[in-house]
Amino acid sequence: MVLSQSRSTLTVTVSGSSAAGPCAPGPRSALVTHAAGLSRRHLAVSWRQRRGRTGGRGTVGVPEVTSAHFANAFLLLVVNGKVYTYAYKEDVWQIATGIQHPVSHISGDNCCFVGNTFCTEINNSIFAYSRGEQVSQTTIYSSENGGISFTNFTFKNQGVFVYSEQPLDRNLGLAFNYDTTLDVFLCPGLRGFLVLWSEKTLLVSPNSGQLFQTVQVHKGSQVLSTSISKLNISIHSITANEHTLAVLTKEDALYFGSLEFLSNSIIQLAEGSVWFPEAVLMFSGVGMLDILTPLPDAAFPTFDMQKCPINIQAILMGPGLQVKQCKIELLESRLESEMYTIDMNSKLNLSFTLIPRLGMSPIPLVMVSNPYSLGLQASIYEEADNTFDGNIVYKLDIDLKQQHHWGRASPNFTSSIKRPTISTLTVDIANREISCVDMKPLSMLISVGCDLEKKIVVQNKISACSKGILDPVELQKNYSYVIEKESYDSSYQGQRSDEDLVVQYSYKDLGCPRLVYYDTPWKPVIELWRKSDFQEIVSAEYVLLEVNGVFTYSYAMTAGSASCINQPQNWTSILETSSKKGPFSWNRENYISCRDSSSNLTALEWPDAQYQVLGGLTDNEIIFDQRNGFYVFHLSIVDPYYSYCQLETTFSIYVYGAYPRRAIPPEAAIVLLVSGLLLAVWLAYLVLHTAEGHRCQQCCASLCCCGCARARH
Repeated sequence: MVLSQSRSTLTVTVSGSSAAGPCAPGPRSALVTHAAGLSRRHLAVSWRQRRGRTGGRGTVGVPEVTSAHFANAFLLLVVNGKVYTYAYKEDVWQIATGIQHPVSHISGDNCCFVGNTFCTEINNSIFAYSRGEQVSQTTIYSSENGGISFTNFTFKNQGVFVYSEQPLDRNLGLAFNYDTTLDVFLCPGLRGFLVLWSEKTLLVSPNSGQLFQTVQVHKGSQVLSTSISKLNISIHSITANEHTLAVLTKEDALYFGSLEFLSNSIIQLAEGSVWFPEAVLMFSGVGMLDILTPLPDAAFPTFDMQKCPINIQAILMGPGLQVKQCKIELLESRLESEMYTIDMNSKLNLSFTLIPRLGMSPIPLVMVSNPYSLGLQASIYEEADNTFDGNIVYKLDIDLKQQHHWGRASPNFTSSIKRPTISTLTVDIANREISCVDMKPLSMLISVGCDLEKKIVVQNKISACSKGILDPVELQKNYSYVIEKESYDSSYQGQRSDEDLVVQYSYKDLGCPRLVYYDTPWKPVIELWRKSDFQEIVSAEYVLLEVNGVFTYSYAMTAGSASCINQPQNWTSILETSSKKGPFSWNRENYISCRDSSSNLTALEWPDAQYQVLGGLTDNEIIFDQRNGFYVFHLSIVDPYYSYCQLETTFSIYVYGAYPRRAIPPEAAIVLLVSGLLLAVWLAYLVLHTAEGHRCQQCCASLCCCGCARARH
């Protein structure tokens, strides 16, 4: 499938069963990615042919397509005010749900790093709306599943550019002037560049709409105008890649320019025989621009594309345009076009090489698209060796970490440190010449979030197997053990059960249990690993819960001894409020420190309540009851400032050394012993000091004598 778009046309070409999405390689995907629309008349042919696959009923007339967008494996189309999804790999149409009012446009962005959570969220985030209506009367719909279903989306504020993400949601973007409805072009690369355009307007924002600037128009070395709106030209179509912009006008003129952070300008390249009513633009490679025009086929309801390739680099080097020479020979990095992750309290170091032309002193620019979350420190220095031509080689080193940890920005500027974010790092040259076509800015995607290669492991230096208490061979033979009914509660409420519980021990998952003496306060030693490399001993706050509901243990510290100013959370309160039940319910998302004065926890009323959080600022430990046996714990790091990951693990211990519980309580045994002694003393007194005792003695003596006489006979 080939997709292209201009303001007035819509064209879809289907060839065989293959289709290119926005992240597919090759020129076919370039057309999909960088073009701006489709031909309504031409798509109506393909739509009518495929209507039977949707399960539609009756005739709907000639379909009119007003917008299109690729989202993951779907092509989203707005047809007659409704949103349809086309799964081009399965060749299946489906109407989106949740949209109650007619819409005219659909929009979103694309991120092509496979397997990354942020990229999946970006690709799945879609907006549908009706353009041209009053803001107060417009319903905006949003989808978080790639356009399959939508819900109403509302802003607290209305007018100019408004934002849903903190901290930009506190203010509006700066206002800009326009006199007609504008199309919004999202430049690829996730750098924050937006192009707003109509027939008479061309505006560029390098920071996601916070600031807009006009585009200067050049002809050779002459500046024709500071804005395209001041010239008597009408824009027909635009396209852009990560760093360049092309404009096709109805006056048969083609313009080319660069997208920069400091200023933007375009230069006229050619006139005559380049504009057609259904022509669209597409960058197909470095310095290569294609003008595509759909060619109808009377015998077949698909379209081929007539391609007019233009070598931008060759045209710019011509003497007629009088373009200044590019100031740099080389700007490179081995790390370009990659995606990196910075977890909480982590940092990232990147290096770049810059070689200017002889006699030139270009100024490098290092920028991030999300400075509210990602901060940087850059340094540049000369290398010891120059090039063979005598050019100086510069090294640019960049240190990246969360803006919050640099300590240089106001708290009102930084985004919430608890929330994962994403940003693009770009290294460019200030006032880069238009002739630097093949010297594009270097960009890479930085995920400030969970590092999926991290994991935690509970240290196991002394195990029950190494001390000979348990046999690892037996543990691997479907080993099972019994938990007494008075020691566990499957609902985690600390109440005794009605019957004993038989548990199968999973040696494959748990290995040999760690060995713990029952009469010694204990807490696990947690190691942080990244891939196969040890990182550190974890000192963050964490919680434990026995997965089978065993409750024969307590905590050494209370809320008062832990210096809590609020009543601390515990497993009972968490299980009551969480939708998840069991060990997985308490995590970094719902944990609230009892020492946080700004939290919504209640004031401290029961200082003697057990404090069930370990690690962090306290020396809290586990105290086991007088019971030998297995404990299988689920451990979860709940400190929201340690990592964006949900770091958790399950491990086992074996508690030993506890003597069996007495059948009779110690108090009762003491009472019985004392009573027995008193009874013995009383009996002795009766025998020795009373008449009845004397008679008893004589009787016993006579019995003994008779027994002896019989024995002699």
